[in-house]
Amino acid sequence: MEIFDQFRGLAGIIALVVLAWGMSENRAGRPSWRWVMGALALQGFLAVLIVRVPVVWQVVTLANGAVAAIERATLDGSSYMFGYLGGAPLPFALKEGSEAPVVIAFQILPLVIVFSALAALLWHWGVLRWLVHGLSYLLRRTLKVSGVVGLSGGSNMFLGVVESPLVVRAYFARMSRADLFQVMVLAMATISGAILILYATTLSQTVPDAVGHMISASLISLPAALLVAKLMVPGEASADEEAEPALGEAGLKYESSIDAIVKGTMDGVQLFLAVIAVIIVVFALVSLTDQILALLPLVDGEPLTLKRVFGWVFAPLMWLIGVPFGEAQAAGSLMGTKAILNEYVAYLELAALPDGTLAPRSLLIVTYALCGVANLASIGLLVSTIGTLCPERRGEVAGLGIRSWVAGNMATAMTGAWIGLITWA
Repeated sequence: MEIFDQFRGLAGIIALVVLAWGMSENRAGRPSWRWVMGALALQGFLAVLIVRVPVVWQVVTLANGAVAAIERATLDGSSYMFGYLGGAPLPFALKEGSEAPVVIAFQILPLVIVFSALAALLWHWGVLRWLVHGLSYLLRRTLKVSGVVGLSGGSNMFLGVVESPLVVRAYFARMSRADLFQVMVLAMATISGAILILYATTLSQTVPDAVGHMISASLISLPAALLVAKLMVPGEASADEEAEPALGEAGLKYESSIDAIVKGTMDGVQLFLAVIAVIIVVFALVSLTDQILALLPLVDGEPLTLKRVFGWVFAPLMWLIGVPFGEAQAAGSLMGTKAILNEYVAYLELAALPDGTLAPRSLLIVTYALCGVANLASIGLLVSTIGTLCPERRGEVAGLGIRSWVAGNMATAMTGAWIGLITWA
């Protein structure tokens, strides 16, 4: 690999910072360049600390064992309920050379329900609240964000795009515009625990230690999201937001352990059904679009497809963050699928790529760049959630929706660039 490929991601990071500043509502009101450099240094430090320090990486990858245990437990439940479709032994003999089918809806997606129930229980017991408090403290100490933003950033590591706003629901009415935008971008640039397990399970045969990389991606994307958000919508926190809100004041509460399990399960079922519905609709829309594009003249002897169009549009971005030129179109296609359609569909496509399409380093860059929920559907979901919790700011939240989507994708792309910088072929 040429040395230029190795360090091109540095130019990509600089370009993303400049682009975020260029899209700012108030370029003169941006944070100091010292703060910007500090945020970038924190991203690089986290990338090296988590991925390149063996002791830390071993601790992070311990989660692989926990996920495997949850996966086995979930399979016991799904096989009992769905029979061989859910993972029970097949009642018939397979043809020679064929493998047992993996039914995503019945064998993989139930993980969302189980982990959602476990997350609710751990929140009620205080385990997740303690972890959120720790992350919030670190964000406030290192990046000097407000207490509300720190609390939101910590909760996004464990709770979904719908649940995490509940943690700071009492503060939406009085938080500043800048802090409101930071909360939105943090939600866009990270993935929750339930989704993390789902994506890591999907990539387990493609990306070694996928769980560890997913955890690493969300942690590195926290300062990246705050950096982009502060550049695009600068401003000061409200005076009453400086101190961290007490976790006991959080809007996410359960009456008992049984209540937490039941409500967590119901939330998981909604997410389970939503993922199934989104995948069906996305694949249907892609098929319809490809059928329409097939009516156009051939390009390079092949019909146009949405995947090819995404590849051309997003290839420059993927090349800029470190993917070699020969692999940029395939990577760009995945990034386009993630940003426009859905990140899980993009991970399904990544897992299905023929061997050798992406080199190991490019595979990691793409895995990290895709690790966020910033897609068009999430705009509506985030706006409707915050708008319901705080109706008086619905219009302002809607106006920031597209900006938060752009910022979320820029943040995860920046994370991918950092991973490319510290990973050698």
